[in-house]
Amino acid sequence: MTQRSTLLVGFMAMAALFAGDAVAQSTKQVPYWASLAKGDARMRVGPSLDYPASWVYRRRDLPVKVVEVYSNWRKIEDPDGTQGWMHVRLLKDEPTAIVKGGIAQMRNGPSASARLLFRLEPGVVGRLSGCANGWCAFEVNRQRGYVAARNLWGALD
Repeated sequence: MTQRSTLLVGFMAMAALFAGDAVAQSTKQVPYWASLAKGDARMRVGPSLDYPASWVYRRRDLPVKVVEVYSNWRKIEDPDGTQGWMHVRLLKDEPTAIVKGGIAQMRNGPSASARLLFRLEPGVVGRLSGCANGWCAFEVNRQRGYVAARNLWGALD
């Protein structure tokens, strides 16, 4: 196999991988949760690169709610309620959440009486690994604990 054909096969495999992700996301029932896959993601006013960007997000893992699907584009809503369009490659399915409102307490168990580990300021983003009985397992910078679901906005459904 020549170097050129090896590169072609590699590009085709990458294209299939991205296409598979787009197909998987397009078959989900709207609305659904996603998070930003890139540290530099542009929200556009319409579903095409021809539309101008209305926001530039520089926050990888920021949770967003997908509210509409059009081809490889997703209309998303951010934690502040702003809506716009992003290309599917800028999103991932990893469940994340952001601390909203006031200071949130991260505890070592799913209970208000569990030992306090950290106080999280509004705007802190972390990964979710499940929620039950009003508490979510939450990880921020490799620190794990539990946060009351009422203090989070993100993949809580």
